[in-house]
Amino acid sequence: MKKDKKNNDREEEMNENAEQVQDNQGTDEEMMNKNRRIEELENEIADLKDKLLRRAAEFENYKRRTENDQLNLLKYAAESFIIKLLPVVDDFERSLQHIDNSSDTESIKKGLKLIYDKLVKVLDDQGVKRIESVGEPFDVNFHEALLQRKANDVAPHTVLDELEKGYMYKDRVIRHAKVIVSEEQEEQEGNDNSANENKED
Repeated sequence: MKKDKKNNDREEEMNENAEQVQDNQGTDEEMMNKNRRIEELENEIADLKDKLLRRAAEFENYKRRTENDQLNLLKYAAESFIIKLLPVVDDFERSLQHIDNSSDTESIKKGLKLIYDKLVKVLDDQGVKRIESVGEPFDVNFHEALLQRKANDVAPHTVLDELEKGYMYKDRVIRHAKVIVSEEQEEQEGNDNSANENKED
């Protein structure tokens, strides 16, 4: 009986030891798995940080390039227009060289007219238009009145003459036309009527 009891105790103790060893093994495996997972996550974080830093650097470079492009665009905005004007300048230079040697004023006049037409066409192609003023009603949006003049044959506030041409660039006025405008006729007519009434009296 005693032997059986001892054997039973030993078996129980061995079982307990085996369970404890198994528990320890399980705990060790769990710890290893956890440590492995932590390492994986740390590597992932480091990788994401690296990618983020690269993206930030790429964005900074892109921003700097874009700013430089915009500055160059503003700096050289008139380049294509200037290139179109250069042939007109060449024509003027050629005409100036021939003026001294030529006595034919008519051909010089024709040459200058051709150059002028060429220049106006270049401006027109770029969206620069002349403001038509003479004979038009005075409009502060397009005209700047420098003088007023009596004119019986036109309505008051009509542009009689143009001292400096006005221009529009696309839909914006870039230079108002400087003009002479017809005066109001009311005062004059009123004076004439009162003079006539006095005569009748």
